[in-house]
Amino acid sequence: MPATDPLSQVFGALADPTRRAILARLSLGEASVGELAAPHEMSLAAVSKHIKVLESAGLIGRKKDAQFSYCTLVASPLKDLQGWLDAYRKFWDDNLDQFEAYLAELQRGDPSSKQ
Repeated sequence: MPATDPLSQVFGALADPTRRAILARLSLGEASVGELAAPHEMSLAAVSKHIKVLESAGLIGRKKDAQFSYCTLVASPLKDLQGWLDAYRKFWDDNLDQFEAYLAELQRGDPSSKQ
């Protein structure tokens, strides 16, 4: 069953290294499907499937110009993803701060930190 909520679609799209490479290329500017396919050892049809996944997740936009199709990065779903990740940032920051304090106690030889 395919993911239907936007965040799951974004995570699914980002799960593949080829799709992440396509997004990295598009972060530099608009590119044709052929340009996006060039660095990958796969057919244009295979790259087109990756592009469709990214498009379904709302991460890229496409436009046609004569016989060529051009893609652009759409960053707004990445902002939504960042918002989701920020909710966990405090958790990780707090845990890393506690770990740092524990390591400092060990380095000082604080007997209360030994088990």
